[in-house]
Amino acid sequence: MNLEIDIEEPWPAQPEWEALAAKAVDAAALVAPELAHARLTASVLFTSDQDIHALNAEWRGKDKPTNVLSFPMLERSDLVDLAPEGPPEMLGDIALAYETCAREAAEKGVAVEHHAAHLIVHGMLHLAGYDHETSDEDADVMEALETKALAVMGLADPYGPRL
Repeated sequence: MNLEIDIEEPWPAQPEWEALAAKAVDAAALVAPELAHARLTASVLFTSDQDIHALNAEWRGKDKPTNVLSFPMLERSDLVDLAPEGPPEMLGDIALAYETCAREAAEKGVAVEHHAAHLIVHGMLHLAGYDHETSDEDADVMEALETKALAVMGLADPYGPRL
């Protein structure tokens, strides 16, 4: 998969967000192989709460910032059936809000870059057609994939111990 990455204020210069995004996308592709397609391109925007707020209001009708937004451009069936040969295909866009990401990381007691990696994996799974809001079963599937992808990166289960 090809990545287009844009980093805006207020994201700090370090850590290396491009490398983190690439690792998170690679980890997502290991647990959701439909993402490991050479024809695919996705964009990741590291931006502010203000910009995410505007996108969330415009596209989801929610007048508040959120941690990550995903904008898929392929239906899941088209992604799964994508032929190996052909022109590039835009999978979709992901946008992360720094202030919300940093606040959530602090609340969870994890590094901002670890939480950002989780949000990128989460966003990529949304682009692949997974949805945690459709049912409890779908949420369990998506959370399990996220946990596996983060484990590939050497990161802890973001959902904590399961009973």
